[in-house]
Amino acid sequence: MTKKVEKEDKVVNLKPTAGDMSARRKGIYLLPNLLTTGALFCGFYAVLSGFSGEYEWAAMAIFAAMIFDGLDGRVARMTNTQSDFGVQYDSLSDMVSFGVAPAVVAYGWGLTSLGKLGLAAAFVYASCAALRLARFNVQAELSDNKNFTGLPSPAAAAIVAGLVWSTYQMEASAATAIIGAVITAVAGLLMVSNFKYPSFKEVDLRGKVPFMVILSVVMGFVVITIDPPRILFTLAIVFGFSAPLIWAWKKMTSLVANKAK
Repeated sequence: MTKKVEKEDKVVNLKPTAGDMSARRKGIYLLPNLLTTGALFCGFYAVLSGFSGEYEWAAMAIFAAMIFDGLDGRVARMTNTQSDFGVQYDSLSDMVSFGVAPAVVAYGWGLTSLGKLGLAAAFVYASCAALRLARFNVQAELSDNKNFTGLPSPAAAAIVAGLVWSTYQMEASAATAIIGAVITAVAGLLMVSNFKYPSFKEVDLRGKVPFMVILSVVMGFVVITIDPPRILFTLAIVFGFSAPLIWAWKKMTSLVANKAK
């Protein structure tokens, strides 16, 4: 509602103008961009760790980047500090943390033994991450807040990082490298697919929740601490392949129903 104040026969409109809103969106806010910087640092550290052969630390850094990435957008929305700068900065950070870092870590972990095939798998992943982020930025204003089109880049990074973290202590073999190359390439292709994935953006962190929800979250953390690499990898695989499996199931049931008619 527009409030008006009369002073010396003048009417002052206190409603923010389009110019004020534009200036606000062009500003740089400290808190959300500080979290984005944290994600960027984790991605950068993962790349360096991958070059050094410290794959456990590299994988953990990628998962840490996911935490920062999950917080920056929510903090910006909760504090009403969204900006165009923040959107672009977040995308560049995502490209480093969830595009370049997983590809570099996976290549150093085992794909390098496959020669050009391993290089191709790593590049497919990195290029698909770039395409995924570019498509997201272009369609941001038109996209459905409830769902993402294509596997989100953090989830794809979780698949690759989880794979490396779960197997880096195993003896290197051609079979492991080939499986890793396939998983890396498929994770990349899922990012540019048209499958729908839930965005979880409608989850209200400020609202009240039943006690069982809190208990479930606590138990979830307890389960993860039992074997973080394998449990996180399993969760990422389940989430990543849930959309294509649901699509395939619907296609099959539809064909069966049509034949039964």
